Amino acid sequence: MSEAVAIESQDVLAFVDQFALAVDFQNPVPVHGDTRLTDLPEWDSLAALGVIVMCDTEYGVAITGNDLKECRTVADIYARVLAKKGG
Repeated sequence: MSEAVAIESQDVLAFVDQFALAVDFQNPVPVHGDTRLTDLPEWDSLAALGVIVMCDTEYGVAITGNDLKECRTVADIYARVLAKKGG
């Protein structure tokens, strides 16, 4: 595994941790980059709002509800954040 891939994986893992905190699950739920949003028991408009705020405060990126509608997995949201950051 190259160093760039390892760093990228660490970045995704950090994003997943932030995502889980932002959604604030009532019961622990395993979340990974490939976790489908529709499979999350508490993925609703309030959870989406928490993720929008997290992307703004933690990553300095404005993610919209429409952006989230186009995402299927947690990693898709992270990819959208990176794309909006220009990287």
